[in-house]
Amino acid sequence: MSQNYGYELKKNDFYALNLNLFSMKLNKYFILSCILFISCTTKQTQITKNEYGLLVINNLAQYKLTVQNDSSKKLVLLKSYVPHLITDWKYATTDNFTKQILYINPDAYMRIEAAEALQKVAVDLEKQGLGLKVFDAYRPYTITKKMWEIVPDDRYAADPSKGSGHNRGAAVDLTLYDLTTGKELAMPTPFDNFTEKAHANYANLDAAILKNRTTLITVMQQNGFKVLDTEWWHFYLPNYSKYELMDIDFRILKKLP
Repeated sequence: MSQNYGYELKKNDFYALNLNLFSMKLNKYFILSCILFISCTTKQTQITKNEYGLLVINNLAQYKLTVQNDSSKKLVLLKSYVPHLITDWKYATTDNFTKQILYINPDAYMRIEAAEALQKVAVDLEKQGLGLKVFDAYRPYTITKKMWEIVPDDRYAADPSKGSGHNRGAAVDLTLYDLTTGKELAMPTPFDNFTEKAHANYANLDAAILKNRTTLITVMQQNGFKVLDTEWWHFYLPNYSKYELMDIDFRILKKLP
């Protein structure tokens, strides 16, 4: 019997040894998996510099990390904040200065600070029977680069070596419309007109058009926006440089909760 016990002990020792070796292998694979996971996650969330030395957010993981560190950097849908908002996506058609479709299935996103400011603008305008029509808000950085290739003039297109307020979610292109009729108010020029007549201080205008432009610029400035000198429709937050440049497609952004 004692010999059998010894045999059983040896068998048990053998099984225990193999079990320990198996556990060690599992632990090794587990550790390696953790290292790989951490490495991949780090690569995903690490914001790298582009050819101009600018930091550009390219994915949702990077964006979410910046928002986690600073909640004021959150991107939100304007339609959730701005009463009576309507949109006219020129860059989703060929009816724009590039004659190309620049993006697909867009929506109006801006940083929460800008959205809350536009909300106040819309409330003020509603008292006058007016609403906001948006042509462009957040714009992926890739689109800015395409625009610059076509019109390399920083009076009318953003220089990609600096990036745009649009790429940071802190600029918006818009006009006014009548809440009753749904018609746009007459302005000095159509959207994306690259002439002196489109300048924010151009004075040789009919009284009604001058009044409409003044109404738009005044209400936007009263709520924290600045107008671009060469474009009566372009407004931006003065502190836009605090926000990172972003190059995330609209179809990806729509996965945000």
